Amino acid sequence: MKFVGAHVSTSGGVENAPLNAHKIKAKAFGLFTKNQLQWEAPPLTDQNIKAFKENCARFGYKPEHILVHDSYLINPGHPEKEALAKSRRAFLEEFQRCEQLGLKYINFHPGSHLGRISETESLGRVARSINKVLEQTHGVTAVIENTSGQGTNLGYRFEHLAQIIDQVKDRSRVGICLDTCHMFAAGYNIKDADAYDATLAEFDRIVGLEYLKAMHLNDSKKPLGSRVDRHESIGKGELGKAPFGFIMRDPRLDGIPLILETPDDALWAQEIKWLYTMVGRLGKGKVHG
Repeated sequence: MKFVGAHVSTSGGVENAPLNAHKIKAKAFGLFTKNQLQWEAPPLTDQNIKAFKENCARFGYKPEHILVHDSYLINPGHPEKEALAKSRRAFLEEFQRCEQLGLKYINFHPGSHLGRISETESLGRVARSINKVLEQTHGVTAVIENTSGQGTNLGYRFEHLAQIIDQVKDRSRVGICLDTCHMFAAGYNIKDADAYDATLAEFDRIVGLEYLKAMHLNDSKKPLGSRVDRHESIGKGELGKAPFGFIMRDPRLDGIPLILETPDDALWAQEIKWLYTMVGRLGKGKVHG
């Protein structure tokens, strides 16, 4: 069974995320637990936490179908000691907020070497950042997102993801979120059936499909191998609609959150509905009321 949703707003409090997901008939959702562009945030209140859990239960959203995204400011592979320490403190706070909400997946970008250290050294710092937060938290899985490779960002090769995982001590609490736009922009073709199968096979060989915990479903404004991260609405970009049909019909991707981050939130309900037609039916269940 497929669990499709979108990265929804938490305006007014995290407890509004499941309400916003239900409005678009999502079976899964993504969210920020704090402002993604600020280092500091007010702590979650007991009321926030209680209402969030109640609203998730009301609409049938389980922790394994909810994908938290951390702050864009955090760079767990930062080359500078003080900046790395600041990122690691914020990284830990993100995991602790997930713990408070009873959630199990936190998705993050592996960061950037900023041209000051090698990719290998920076990837090692990412792994050590993960180890530090896992040692201090319980029940939350670190979900590394692949990137387009824009600038000096890490994570645009499957080998980068494998290098990080190989250095994580508790591999039961590490996973991957594959973003379709990022994958395509980084040079991994998924536009036709053969290319899609070959790319998934390459991911399985290098990383392992057992580590795939979530996907971000985004079309791409930029062409294959551009290494430019620009999301587009489904079917309106360089990828077109076909790859999303492959995903919806792929039984290997059952059970994980498939989260839209497409730019026009007014289209999310329509995109979700269309995605479910790719498996020959509209999703039914408690989250649809």
